[in-house]
Amino acid sequence: MPRTQPVKSCVGKRNAIYAQSGGVTAVINATACGVIETARRHRGKIGKVLAGRDGIIGVLTEDLIDTSKEAPAAIRALRHTPAGAFGSCRYKLKGLEENRAQYERLIAIFKAHDIGYFFYNGGNDSADTAWKVSQISEQLGYPVLCIGIPKTVDNDLAVTDNCPGFGSVAKYVATSMREAGYDVASMARTSTKVFVLEVMGRHAGWITAACGLAAEQPGDAPHILLFPEITFDPEKFLASADAAVKQHGYCAIAVSEGLRDKDGKFLSESGVRDAFGHAQLGGVAPRLAKLVRDRFGYRCHWAVADYLQPHRIQGGRAAGIRRGQGGGRSRDQGPQCGDAGHRAQVEPPL
Repeated sequence: MPRTQPVKSCVGKRNAIYAQSGGVTAVINATACGVIETARRHRGKIGKVLAGRDGIIGVLTEDLIDTSKEAPAAIRALRHTPAGAFGSCRYKLKGLEENRAQYERLIAIFKAHDIGYFFYNGGNDSADTAWKVSQISEQLGYPVLCIGIPKTVDNDLAVTDNCPGFGSVAKYVATSMREAGYDVASMARTSTKVFVLEVMGRHAGWITAACGLAAEQPGDAPHILLFPEITFDPEKFLASADAAVKQHGYCAIAVSEGLRDKDGKFLSESGVRDAFGHAQLGGVAPRLAKLVRDRFGYRCHWAVADYLQPHRIQGGRAAGIRRGQGGGRSRDQGPQCGDAGHRAQVEPPL
């Protein structure tokens, strides 16, 4: 994300606030662990790390958790703790001009707790919030080093090679597709011939692509992958599904929740919007199953992975946990003076 103009003086040794934002992942707590442990290794620059209870809402209401009271063993345990240890929220701060008072409230809390560092762990919207906070902190003469830490299962964040949280989801959906494929193949002669798995991915099809890892050889599930980046063509889809059934005896399909029609409308849009203004999605799998059933009469089953996919810590690989923790450590470099707002980058392994 863009950076602010250099701050003229270093904030010095000050306290830090860490907050989680949006849907949690299997490794978001590993990132929290990385932030807290790294801060403890840089006591010359950072004093206490305070965590906002339920994300930015906890910061705004001054409901803060003092992590300095936790033993090192408790912080290490975050690496293997599911969900969001400090609580998260879907709460979008409006623009500076729309709700300046809310940002001024944040700065007042920062001053009250001698905060010089703000770590916001979330997606693109959260990085934007960190940027806005850095801007107004300078305008109000209280510069805070604001760092957006990447987190999203969709794997679609800017300047990020691979988002902490994606690896665990990729393994979960690939494993689920392989197991479901075996099940459908074993019963296809007399029962289900088509299976549709709906996975997350509003605008990016990385999770759907990960389903493709289930196939080890030609003919293995999945036979069709439907991405949000590619306009859905009903006739082409139906022809492909029928061809797979005739060739392999069954058809397994993975589809992104963000699949769109020729007019750019989500097939699964419910009409409800979340706190960030995004359309609430879910339900494209049964719609596709109905298309197939109505055209060919094939018996179809479908599943929506939904909340199961981002939270399965048992399926998370050690590499995914390390990457999540690395997002918080940012190469174990302490906070640097100069830029008031930026995002920690996750780069490919060397």
